[in-house]
Amino acid sequence: MDQTTLQKIKAELLKEQDKLKTQLAQFSAKNPHNPDDYNAVFPQFGEKEEDNATEVAQYSDNLTLERTLEAALRDVKKALINIEKGTYGTCRYCKKEIDRRRLLARPTSSSCIDCKKQLTQ
Repeated sequence: MDQTTLQKIKAELLKEQDKLKTQLAQFSAKNPHNPDDYNAVFPQFGEKEEDNATEVAQYSDNLTLERTLEAALRDVKKALINIEKGTYGTCRYCKKEIDRRRLLARPTSSSCIDCKKQLTQ
């Protein structure tokens, strides 16, 4: 892969990393013992019974969102590490080069289209 494309992808990944961290910070706190882990904060809406129900529902939604955003952040970090190691763009299954168009469309891809199709069948 040419350096211009690689730098473009790296810039996108860094931007996405910042976005994900910002989104996580809106409803969670970083785990002081694990910098890659976030913990959803239990919301406080009031002391009324309906407030408590809303808090529980919101917390449940936040836990699901936290897991989704953490997984996306892990994928971004893995891609950035692979760029630094010089292994970015190589399929983790067949070890062939991942098509440039796939990486531009989904920079966190770790598998080529053929392997992905086989895995999802």
